[in-house]
Amino acid sequence: MANSVQLGTNDSGQKTAVVLSIAEYERLIENLWDYAVIAHRRNVPTIPHEQFVSELKQDGILPS
Repeated sequence: MANSVQLGTNDSGQKTAVVLSIAEYERLIENLWDYAVIAHRRNVPTIPHEQFVSELKQDGILPS
């Protein structure tokens, strides 16, 4: 899909508006949401990947 962004300008030629396709707008909103979640979880404690996989196997979510 081609990026079809249109810019609106005032009489002085300064950019004053942006017109995006719905698909492009939704993609930007989804990215913004993802960044907000990342920022919110910045201080959440983590565990090593190996421990995570081990716990998934113990819970039967992944095959042993």
